[in-house]
Amino acid sequence: MTDAHETAADSSLRTTGGAPPDDGGSSDTGTPIPLLEPREGIPPVIADAPALAEVIAAFAAGSGPVAVDAERASGYRYGQRAYLVQLRREGAGTALIDPVACPDLSGLGEALSGVEWVLHAATQDLPCLREIGMVPTRLFDTELAGRLAGFPRVGLGAMVEGVLGFVLEKGHSAVDWSTRPLPEPWLRYAALDVELLVDLRDALEKELDRQGKLEWALQEFDAIASAPPPEPRKDPWRRTSGMHKVRRRRQLAVVRELWQTRDRIAQRRDVSPGKVLSDAAIVEAALAVPVNVHALGALNGFGHRMSRRQLEQWQAAVDRARALTDSQLPQPGQPVTGPPPPRAWADKDPAAAARLSAARAGVSALAEQLGMPQENLIAPDTVRRLCWEPPKAADATSVATALTAYGARPWQVEQVTPTLVAALSAEDDGQIP
Repeated sequence: MTDAHETAADSSLRTTGGAPPDDGGSSDTGTPIPLLEPREGIPPVIADAPALAEVIAAFAAGSGPVAVDAERASGYRYGQRAYLVQLRREGAGTALIDPVACPDLSGLGEALSGVEWVLHAATQDLPCLREIGMVPTRLFDTELAGRLAGFPRVGLGAMVEGVLGFVLEKGHSAVDWSTRPLPEPWLRYAALDVELLVDLRDALEKELDRQGKLEWALQEFDAIASAPPPEPRKDPWRRTSGMHKVRRRRQLAVVRELWQTRDRIAQRRDVSPGKVLSDAAIVEAALAVPVNVHALGALNGFGHRMSRRQLEQWQAAVDRARALTDSQLPQPGQPVTGPPPPRAWADKDPAAAARLSAARAGVSALAEQLGMPQENLIAPDTVRRLCWEPPKAADATSVATALTAYGARPWQVEQVTPTLVAALSAEDDGQIP
């Protein structure tokens, strides 16, 4: 039995009073302390080349890990670009950089090459950081560390409060960060987001080490840092909210035409697509397939506030969908490259359904024993693929090889292989997951 098995039940740090712990253990309990100001005050926003050069030099000369965060304008602007980048490093202090005024931060990224970057929920920020030339070679994800350590709440505010005993003000997380100039309260919030990130990293490292999970976390962090950029989504219009109501192929074509028209307009105007036309309006139009502007204007989402010109551009998209031949209409659903939906397994392959049921139960029990979410122990899609097409000889070697081929990390393979070997031997008892 590993140390992680023995200590998972006692995984939470209890450091809810006063300053960050210096030993990774518990501090005296007490009321969490509001963190109101950065320790060196709010730094000026870096918005020109000379100031950026000074920041690059300062951070290159700093020591230890560097805390990194980025603010986007989701819901306000098109895409997921960064509108503010925050960094903090020992010896350099905190920097707030405007990536609109300084769109190329590759020099900063190069200066921090080889340095460990500390991020919270790294996969959310890495795409927008990559766009401006900042790509870590090493990282520590405090949210993922919290998940592996078994914390029930892993948001940054909850982690800082539960582990370090400080309360972060989170009132500006959903504001329009493309606003210029940025208000001082927003800048204070942004600076505080990286104020204690390295302290949190240090405490979590000690806790993961105590639980015997530190090597597991390091493998996860390496996998994130080395992962290539994700492939563009195929047929992103199919993710329109409310698509489950749209069943006919002609209606699907209306969704596609309206979605693509909306996307072009949103990109040109640099606004969130939802501010151009709501998903609900797209679905309404698809279900009705209106034959003219008058009929379109009577639908929810195309009301009196919409100009005649706007209605005509949306009706033109509907008319394009109405004019398509049957062979040009989109097919319902998306091409399935993996196993079918689990709900269909009992009819298609009862033995596979039994294997999946046994595998899910085993993984769930093991995850509870280790004190972490099931999806962090092993990806559910990996379990489904293995159970749908198991190795001919389901032994430890073949299962481990299959898991590795699906992208499981070595620690995951080591932990779940015995459980999955047992599940693949489950008899078809007629039960479905």
